[in-house]
Amino acid sequence: MAKLVGAVTTSHVPSIGIAMDKGITQDDYWKPLFDGYLPAKEFVKELAPDVTIVVYNDHGLEVFLDRVPTFGIGAAAGYESGDEGWGPRPIPPFLGHPDLSWHLIEQLVAREFDMTMFQEMKVDHGFTVPMSVAFGGPAGEVDEWPTKVVPLTVNTIQFPLPQPARCLKLGQAIRKAVEAYPEDLRIMVLGTGGMSHQLQGERAGFMQPPFDRMFLDKFAPEPEELAKIPLGDYMKSAGHEGAELIMWLVARGALNDAREVYRHYHVSASLTAAGLGCYVDAESPHAAFAA
Repeated sequence: MAKLVGAVTTSHVPSIGIAMDKGITQDDYWKPLFDGYLPAKEFVKELAPDVTIVVYNDHGLEVFLDRVPTFGIGAAAGYESGDEGWGPRPIPPFLGHPDLSWHLIEQLVAREFDMTMFQEMKVDHGFTVPMSVAFGGPAGEVDEWPTKVVPLTVNTIQFPLPQPARCLKLGQAIRKAVEAYPEDLRIMVLGTGGMSHQLQGERAGFMQPPFDRMFLDKFAPEPEELAKIPLGDYMKSAGHEGAELIMWLVARGALNDAREVYRHYHVSASLTAAGLGCYVDAESPHAAFAA
């Protein structure tokens, strides 16, 4: 039987990927952010997932405003970095796990989540940056990904967006689906996006560390409280793009009684409050990792 071994949540700022690819992660501006990623990389090595479910939002690469699935899932054998206007990232392609993907699709639809199925797709910075943060070397570099992947997209671009409580329930459904998979696999969930930031309008550049810290404080012990916050309040308190935090709730829902084993918070990375968290179930053998 497959089992969820843990979750990692992290921002997916595109300039983080650019810093990795240009080899400037130890420059004065970037060093505090990237140094904070190092314990998370060790945590992920300890988890050693066979497959990682990456929860992210597509930024117009595969999903544009003419067709926007609320939830989508990749079922391909492989995925490559797409060109978002500055060329594809110079990273290896990602291997998929089609059997697990189709199992998740069937199980989630049976649990009343109507998933859009992508049998071909490229992935953007929302996917590639967190993968580099979690699985790359000290500066994000990687010769071969040590895990297969299942991309899972959440609409955070075009209204209406899914509500926080719905995203938490999606994570809970993912856990049940994983536990029903017969193959012995170690599976990690990677929740991406956020934290507080806004990219346009009068509040462009808006960040709100008190809200971010409140979210981090409640994330493991009180996810239901975060799920009760109306989506509009997320946007008021954390900026329009702060709504991406609903994708963290998908990752949280995949765990039962979660325990935080590592946290990193940095302001700012390209006018974005960058957060990262590492979590396991309280009864997990990995729970003592950072104790």
